[in-house]
Amino acid sequence: MPNIKSAIKRTRQNEKRRALRKSQKSDLRTAIKNFEVALDKNDLETAKETLKVATRKLDKAVTKGLIHKNAAARHKSRLMKKFNKVSAS
Repeated sequence: MPNIKSAIKRTRQNEKRRALRKSQKSDLRTAIKNFEVALDKNDLETAKETLKVATRKLDKAVTKGLIHKNAAARHKSRLMKKFNKVSAS
């Protein structure tokens, strides 16, 4: 445990930010999972809507610095690939 006042404050700030990032990342993973669940049920309308939500959240995560832009692009590409595969058949 830090003794210096600035170090104590820094620890408090880090904890707050970690909790915020954790909830944002969890929300992102939930959005992706919702899309995959809708896709498994062959519900194309819901899958399309949840895909929109997931891609929006991925883009927002990049702007907030939560994930790297290439990671977001990779996730979006894989999600679109899955959607196109199911919707084509």
